[in-house]
Amino acid sequence: MRFSLGSARQWHWISAAICMIGMFMFAITGITLNHAADIEVAPQVRNVEAELPDNVLSDISELPEGSVVLPASLRNWLADAQRITPPSDKEGEWDGVELYVSWPGPGQDHWLSVDTEMGELVYEGSDRGWIAYFNDLHKGRNTGTVWQWFIDIFSVVVIIFTVTGLQLLIKQAPHKASTWPVTALGFLIPVFIMLVFIH
Repeated sequence: MRFSLGSARQWHWISAAICMIGMFMFAITGITLNHAADIEVAPQVRNVEAELPDNVLSDISELPEGSVVLPASLRNWLADAQRITPPSDKEGEWDGVELYVSWPGPGQDHWLSVDTEMGELVYEGSDRGWIAYFNDLHKGRNTGTVWQWFIDIFSVVVIIFTVTGLQLLIKQAPHKASTWPVTALGFLIPVFIMLVFIH
């Protein structure tokens, strides 16, 4: 499909406006990911060990073995007594004795284990901070379906931005002699680095 100069400009500025903030975020997190080993952040870790009420243990014991929906009594007790809130759609693994649930998220990890024979809960949650949070958004790590769709749509918009930018370069090249040398340089520099310095 061919665009006139005017429509190419229109698509270019619209796509630029849509993806500008996203490109800025991905550029910044590209730097933080590239220097992740140099950015030391001590994670904040919270540990909980507690005895479960009898009614909660009873509800857990009645579950069928395998992947299970967490009983409402367990969710309510976790939220009210321990300030622990697993996602509403999160299921656990139940083997008849132990219930295990984990729910990693961007920049954080959580897991809990319930031993019904001992009547005990063990929980650990860790938060690695805002840099880790945005780094995981960059990678799409533990971000869920909606964010993954956002990355796909954002990538399409960036492609539109790039293609229309190329069209504008083609239109302007006869009037600016440096257009293609500079464009070629942008291609050759990363290729040279890959061939010479990456083994």
